[in-house]
Amino acid sequence: MIPVDVFEGKEVAVFGLARSGLAAARSLRAGGARPALWDESEAARATAAAEGFELVDLAAADWSRFAALVLSPGVPLTHPVPHWTVERAHEAGIEIVGDIELFARAIAAAPVHKRPRVVAITGTNGKSTTTALVGHMLAHAGRDARVGGNIGVGVLGLEPMHGGAVYVLELSSYQLDLTSSLKPDVAIILNITPDHLDRHGGVEGYAAAKRRILLNQGKGDTAVIGVDDDWGQRICTEITAANRRTIWPISARKAMGRGVYALQGRLYDATDGRVVELADLTAARSLPGRHNWQNAAAAYAAVRALGVPASDAVDGLMSFPGLAHRMETIGAIDGVRFVNDSKATNIDAARQAMSAYPRFYWIAGGRPKSGIGCLSDLFGAVARAYLIGEAAADFTRTLEGRAPVVQCGTVEAATRAAFEDARASGEAEPIVLFSPACASFDQFSDFEARGEAFRAAVHALAAALPPSGDPPTGDWA
Repeated sequence: MIPVDVFEGKEVAVFGLARSGLAAARSLRAGGARPALWDESEAARATAAAEGFELVDLAAADWSRFAALVLSPGVPLTHPVPHWTVERAHEAGIEIVGDIELFARAIAAAPVHKRPRVVAITGTNGKSTTTALVGHMLAHAGRDARVGGNIGVGVLGLEPMHGGAVYVLELSSYQLDLTSSLKPDVAIILNITPDHLDRHGGVEGYAAAKRRILLNQGKGDTAVIGVDDDWGQRICTEITAANRRTIWPISARKAMGRGVYALQGRLYDATDGRVVELADLTAARSLPGRHNWQNAAAAYAAVRALGVPASDAVDGLMSFPGLAHRMETIGAIDGVRFVNDSKATNIDAARQAMSAYPRFYWIAGGRPKSGIGCLSDLFGAVARAYLIGEAAADFTRTLEGRAPVVQCGTVEAATRAAFEDARASGEAEPIVLFSPACASFDQFSDFEARGEAFRAAVHALAAALPPSGDPPTGDWA
C-alpha cells in the first residue's frame, strides 16, 4: 500500500467502494486523513465496515466538513449527467479527485530521491496488453516494476514507492478525467477510436480525456503516440509543434521519420535518426496481429526511454507470455485451436482479433455497443458465426447472406457447436475465435467472467474426449 498524507488531519469523502475506492481509503487512513466512506451497495458498505472504516451517508452529510471527494472512476463525473455526489462537491466548493491523482500527489510530496519513475498507458484498445508487456520487459531487464492502475491491483494498493521503482499504470479515460497533476516519465497513447461516448459527451470529450495523460509532461519526459488513427496523428503533430518533450510516434502501418515501427511483422527502431531492424514479431506467439505489433512497438519505445538496452528490451518482448482474455490461446483439441479474446468489448477490438487470422469460427455477441456492419470487410474470413446474448438477433440480420450463422444463446453452446464444426471441417489447425464485439453485462459481471466461462467450456470439451481422441494441448489445469 502507498500511504497518502496530503490530507493528513482532514476528513475526506470517499464514494464508490470497489477496488480503487477501498484502496484509496486505506491509503488516506495510513496518511493520517479521516476517510468518510459511502456506497449505494449494502454489500460494499459491509466490506468497508469490516475493515473499521467510518460509514457516512453522504446524501445526508454536511459537506462543509470535507476537504475533498475521492470518486470512483465508474461514477459519472460530467456525462450523461453529473452524479449527485459530484453536484454536492461542487456546491461545497471542494475538489474531486481519483486514486491516480492521490498517487500523483504522493509522488510530488515525496523527497526527490524517493520518487519513482512512472510509465502511464492509455488508448481505446491494447492498453492492458501493453501495460503488462512493459512491466514484463522491465522485470526481465532487472528493474523493480510495479504494474497496476486499471489492470490488476489498484495503484494505491501497490508496494510503497522508492527511487528505483517504476510504476507501470494502465489508465482509463474515466481515471484520467479525475487526474490533474500526474507527470509520467513516459506517457503512451496507443490509439483513439470512439468508445464510452455517453460518459464523455462525444468523441471530442473522449479524446480530450485520453490526452490528459500528456498534461504535465515537459523537458526530459517522453511521449509515445500511436499514429495509426486520425486522432493519434493529430495529437502527435500538435505536441511535436509544442516541442516540450521527446516524442516518438509508433505505427504498424507506416514510417513517419524518427520513431518505432512494426511494419509487416518486423520491429524497427528509428529513434536516433537511423533505422535498425530488431525482431521478427511473427515469432512472438503471444502477440499475434498488427495491433499487437503496434503494442510491441509502444512497449519497446517505453523501456528504451527508461534506459533499458535494446537487446534486453527485445529479449523481454519475445518472452512475453501474454495476457488472459486478450487473444489468449487457451489450447487445442483434435487440432482445433481456441483463442480467448473476451476483452473485445467493442467493434474495433474485435476487428483487431479478426484481422489476425485468415479464417476462423467466430463466437460473438453480448450487449451491443453498436452494430457489426462496419466489420463487413472481414465477414469473408468467418467460416461460421455462433451468436450469443442480446446481440444475437441483430447480428444475425447483419450476417445473413454474408456468412453462415448459428444462434446459440450461451457461451457453452456456442463453444461446443464451433468445436464440432471446426473439427469436421478438415482444415489444418482451424481457429475458434471468441471475440464478442460486445459488452458482457447481459450475461456476465465483466469480460473476465465471460472469458472464464469460455475457458471452462473448452476445458469441458477436453474432459469429454473419448479415450481414443487425440490428447488436448495447452494449459488445462
